[in-house]
Amino acid sequence: MAVRATDVSHGPGLLPPRTRERRRGLHTPRETPPAKPMVSWYDPEVLAKTGLKALLSATIGQQADRRLLDAVARPQPLAFDYSVDSDGEAREELWLDYVSDLGDGWNSTYAVASAVMAPTLDLADATGKVHPTEGGDVLVFGGDEVYPTASVEEYQARTVVPYAAALNRRRHRPHLFAVPGNHDWYDGLVSFTRLFCQGRRSDGWHTRQRRSYFALKLPHGWWLLGTDMQLESDLDAFQVEFFQKVAAQMDREDRIILCNAEPAWIKQQVKPRAGRGFLDHNIDFLEQKILGKRVSVFLAGDLHHYRRHENAEGRQKIVAGGGGAFLHPTHLPRVDTRPGGFVLKQCYPSQETSRRLTWRNLLFTAINPWFAAFMGGVYALLGWGVAANLNEGAVAAPPLREVLNAALQSTGSLLLAAGTLVGTIAFADDRRGRRWRQVAGGVHGAVHLVLALLLTWGVSSIAAPLAGGLQWSLGRDFLSGLLLFGGGALVGPLVVGLYLLLSLNVFSCHPNEAFSSLSIPDWKNFLRLHFDKDGQLTVFPVGLRRVPRRWQRGRSPEEPVWVPDPDDHRATPPALIEPPIVIGRSKAPPLTLDTGQSEPAFVTPDEQVLAGPV
Repeated sequence: MAVRATDVSHGPGLLPPRTRERRRGLHTPRETPPAKPMVSWYDPEVLAKTGLKALLSATIGQQADRRLLDAVARPQPLAFDYSVDSDGEAREELWLDYVSDLGDGWNSTYAVASAVMAPTLDLADATGKVHPTEGGDVLVFGGDEVYPTASVEEYQARTVVPYAAALNRRRHRPHLFAVPGNHDWYDGLVSFTRLFCQGRRSDGWHTRQRRSYFALKLPHGWWLLGTDMQLESDLDAFQVEFFQKVAAQMDREDRIILCNAEPAWIKQQVKPRAGRGFLDHNIDFLEQKILGKRVSVFLAGDLHHYRRHENAEGRQKIVAGGGGAFLHPTHLPRVDTRPGGFVLKQCYPSQETSRRLTWRNLLFTAINPWFAAFMGGVYALLGWGVAANLNEGAVAAPPLREVLNAALQSTGSLLLAAGTLVGTIAFADDRRGRRWRQVAGGVHGAVHLVLALLLTWGVSSIAAPLAGGLQWSLGRDFLSGLLLFGGGALVGPLVVGLYLLLSLNVFSCHPNEAFSSLSIPDWKNFLRLHFDKDGQLTVFPVGLRRVPRRWQRGRSPEEPVWVPDPDDHRATPPALIEPPIVIGRSKAPPLTLDTGQSEPAFVTPDEQVLAGPV
């Protein structure tokens, strides 16, 4: 069944009712959803708040790791058992949905939620073949459940409300399990714990986990493990011990889907100079020494695109971070092949498309108007004092040498210039090393300073004629400030956009900054997993090429609260990114370890009743 109902025919030669009303002038304004826009990452207010939250969360994470407290204060079943149904009978099959990096703009987050929450979804592949799928009994959020920073209000507006409206009682509420990402940790995991770890229910899901990490026992010997890597890619000792006990409950032939918030297999290659800290060894210990070859599928988000690697044994490493956040580039350096024989099989969007999208940074000023205003202020402060000094002299245009001398004699301008250089060097990407950062940042800052000087020269030359030749310097100063602000608002963001374009497409740097500036809501994705009666896992990678931009209220109980406006013809339906991925047993034998003490008991979904309002 399609996600939205098809329009009913209005008879030959007849127009739809809304069109007839428009032509008669009777059309009333349509109702709109409580939409949140995409986060504008270069908005100075967002930059300041996010930076402050990141600083505070790093301090909180180091001084009071919430996972250690929860491990003592909040006991959790060793595993939640979905291998049996409510009657205790073994399940023959199970559907599960995986969504990561959501809770950003309404259009992107709600479009994905509408597809996830549909009772059934018919997905066409590139050949036109249609694959029927069902909405998952279990829903896993793979990390970063809200943007830009975690708070109860942001979770409610950007995550809870879209998923509740998308479900709209069309089917049963799925059981939700959430993996925290770095943005969930920006308030010390307080809001995440309140929403996902206290047995609360919303109109979109049931939550069951008690800690920020969990284990699910699935049909036919499959398991899904969700980790909490905190802010430093670290698994704490209690968490490692927890997964040791889970591994002790597994049979030799069981297989695992391991969900981490970040794709370490990519990040270690993209930033090879960063090295690996001692904390990374906890992740290696979990993957290599505790779980071993049982791991057939590695899932991660954090990078907001789809990318799949596969090795000769059929193991999969999949990044699926397209739940709603801005798009990340796929033309990243050094990630086409992986250590251990993992080779790139598919990415979405294509690398050619990703490279082409980077050129949108030339529209930086129009896309980021508040940052343009900020840069206008920077340029005005850099040149206003110099222009004011020049305005005290003759009305005629000053030579460039005189402008340069005035700038060198202005203490305020020199301090601001130094601050600009420090800022651009701090902003520069360090993946090519410290020297590269200093050179790239220095050149970037120097371009701004040279342009500010030339702009000041030009303003000083035209301020008097535009002011009607007035000798009154205060009037010319005011006009000079406006011209500097306007010129800086146009030129400054263009320089930043050009810097990001060259950095990514030529030097393979700034992938995050070059695409967060664009806030692209399209090319979204999620994974639908099917465990069939034969014990085979089929992964359906679902993509939404272009999400709707306009919505209207649904008109039947089979629809979500909001459905795409039929007049939004550019929106595309969900479709398969690539053919379904069929995964059987791992070819290599699993690693067996003596993990010592074990805990009883799996808890079936009906043995633990969790309730409470959101």
